[in-house]
Amino acid sequence: MALYYWLALLLLGWSTVTAQKDWWESASFYQIYPRSFQDSNGDGIGDLNGIKSRLPYLKSLGMTAFWLSPIYPSPMADFGYDISNFMDIHPSFGTLADFKQLVEEAKKLQLRIILDFVPNHSSDEHEWFKKSVQRVSGYEDYYVWQDPKPGTERDPPNNWVAAWYGSAWEWNDERKQFYLHQFHKKQPDLNYRNPAVVQAMKDVLRFWLDQGVDGFRIDAVPWLFETVGFPDEPVSGHSTDPLSQNYLSHIYTLDQPETVDMVYQWRELMDQYKQEHNTTTKVLMTEAWSSLDVVKTYFNDSNNRQGSQMPFNFQLIMRLDQNSKASDFQTVINSWLDIIPPGHTPNWVLGNHDKRRVSSRMGGDHMVDIMAMIELTLPGITVTYQGEEIGMHDVDISWADTQDPAACQLTEETYQEGTRDPARTPFQWDSTANAGFTNASVKPWLPLATDYPLVNVKTQQESAQNSHIKVFKELMNLRGTNTLIWGSFKSLVLGENVYAILRSFPNDKRTYVVLANIGSKSEIIDATKLDNSLPNELVFRVVSVSSNHITGESVATNNILLQPYEAVVLANHAIRLAQQLYVLIGAFCMLVGVQLFKA
Repeated sequence: MALYYWLALLLLGWSTVTAQKDWWESASFYQIYPRSFQDSNGDGIGDLNGIKSRLPYLKSLGMTAFWLSPIYPSPMADFGYDISNFMDIHPSFGTLADFKQLVEEAKKLQLRIILDFVPNHSSDEHEWFKKSVQRVSGYEDYYVWQDPKPGTERDPPNNWVAAWYGSAWEWNDERKQFYLHQFHKKQPDLNYRNPAVVQAMKDVLRFWLDQGVDGFRIDAVPWLFETVGFPDEPVSGHSTDPLSQNYLSHIYTLDQPETVDMVYQWRELMDQYKQEHNTTTKVLMTEAWSSLDVVKTYFNDSNNRQGSQMPFNFQLIMRLDQNSKASDFQTVINSWLDIIPPGHTPNWVLGNHDKRRVSSRMGGDHMVDIMAMIELTLPGITVTYQGEEIGMHDVDISWADTQDPAACQLTEETYQEGTRDPARTPFQWDSTANAGFTNASVKPWLPLATDYPLVNVKTQQESAQNSHIKVFKELMNLRGTNTLIWGSFKSLVLGENVYAILRSFPNDKRTYVVLANIGSKSEIIDATKLDNSLPNELVFRVVSVSSNHITGESVATNNILLQPYEAVVLANHAIRLAQQLYVLIGAFCMLVGVQLFKA
């Protein structure tokens, strides 16, 4: 019996290792852009029922959770980021009942759902704004209103410019004042110096928590507060166009101290909700394209007051491109790890609905697996934008087909500089008409990539050859191991241009070596430079589409040939024995448990 007891304890020890982390700390999130994921009713626009029908796909990828870009009622001046009702669903996407069914189906599949929370502004068609224009009691200061510049009849109060283009102030003829809009003129900024606004937006959070959501991705956080007094911002020297965002240094409109405090207040609400309802942790994912010293403050303060669990890490988007070297990868990744406070978890983001897709930004299809291997083997949380797993690329959208309001404000000659449409095109499910996104008789809201018959989920899954989605799934499988959840992390630049990662977990005797050749030349790599205690041979565990190596093949640890743009994950031989041993011990303990239960 003593042997049975120790064997059972051993197995129990392995099974409870991951239980010590909260669900989100080792999670993989998948971003869905609802207009482009799956259309269920044949109108060419994606919707909630379409998303619901594809949840098994997310589960098959190994995702923990998914987050949705805005699905609220909206005039669509910014495709849903101009919200006219924070507590309902836009008819294009479905109904509140459809949303509840989506949540229910997600729970059945053990998928968590994250909503976009857009606190900085509403639509000018929101009831709050209409009442504020009319100075209805209690709503007079719901938005940021200012008189014209002193001594003028209709000049803006100061020189502030919007994030897109042009003055950040719009005249309202009924109220006879200017209102602030950091984005589109149909997106007036809410006034967070008004306690009523703060409470109203907290009520929005609670409403959706009551609907069963597991957290929020908070949009455009840095713009929440502006400096009292509304002084002119200094000229930056980065642009000669006074209507361009780059013309000014935004020291009075971005990253104000009160903004961070508001995030802490939302975290307090989320934690309180968890306690009140005895539920799982609700997460905050904050969007701030700010400097690292600012982003760091969103985690916690000196008094250990907690903020966002996931201040989005945009460093891989902002600082890496097709010209980056392996040394750049190491610098960028280490710079993020260096700011993570003790007790907090790093996160990694390769793309989203506002930025060029990974394949296009990084120089082509040959970088798809490289970026996936690096992101999915780094410690912490990952966020995947729809289509990254199959290597979708930007689609060249003509001026006539352009839908993005940010681009439509520009001209046919300049719209390419501001358009976000290329990364928002419909998801490519299969090689049928319209890529399986919508009914064949309907034109999708944005054009599809011309190569979708080759670049789609079904073709890649059914291919006899290796494919991006097969590589992605293998990497996701590895993310569930103790080594990638708990293991140590080390990185080096090996050879001329190979970024190398070592992940090891001594208790598990599992070690993974990730080698990504960022360069256009073949390289012979000595992986013992990562750790001289590595065994003489390693086994190829995952190989990129371009690789000539085969999964399961052995290679001398000090003599690994990598082709240009090849990426591989290698493992020590012990992993095979460990896996077999755990299976045998598990089966044995189950048998013992059954016998003990009968006794």
